[in-house]
Amino acid sequence: MDWIKAIEIFAMVTGIAYVVLEILQKNAMWVVGILTGAACAVSFGVQHVWASMVLNLYYVLVSFYGLRAWKKAGQQAGENVIHLRTLPPRVMLYSALAFVAGSLLFTAILRTAGDSAPVLDASATVLSVIATWWLAQSYLHQWILWIVADTLTVILCLSTGQYWLALMYVAYTAGAVYGYFHWKTRGKVVN
Repeated sequence: MDWIKAIEIFAMVTGIAYVVLEILQKNAMWVVGILTGAACAVSFGVQHVWASMVLNLYYVLVSFYGLRAWKKAGQQAGENVIHLRTLPPRVMLYSALAFVAGSLLFTAILRTAGDSAPVLDASATVLSVIATWWLAQSYLHQWILWIVADTLTVILCLSTGQYWLALMYVAYTAGAVYGYFHWKTRGKVVN
């Protein structure tokens, strides 16, 4: 097995652990996310899928913020409670505008950079950036964004021959569906 396949398999294993910890809203998710993000960044970089590479570097960085935010929210809600915040309408509006503008801009940049799937890569990346921010804020609806973003990423991985990562994103998509209902039924709004 070559080294890049080993990295993909490592990312898949840690990525599945990540989504399980996310569903359970465990702070360890953010630590596992650092490992998964770094491994995925390498894999996407080797495939010249630049936006997804940068996205995974973003995941590494936002994991530090997310860990701090979740620890604070966990103290407010209680350690074994899924803490939720209400998604303000202005955040939805700004997120929609950021998605459209960011996808258009990022597609143009990626075409210039020689990305192998610029529209798909840009759209999945911008949506994932927004979903990660919503996740760090503990908005229930982040799961819906993840369902769409992960489905787009499955298609992207299949089109670039990254089959292990495609499998990981299939698991992410299934986890996002389950996570939505799990958080909805067991969550407590702590605003």
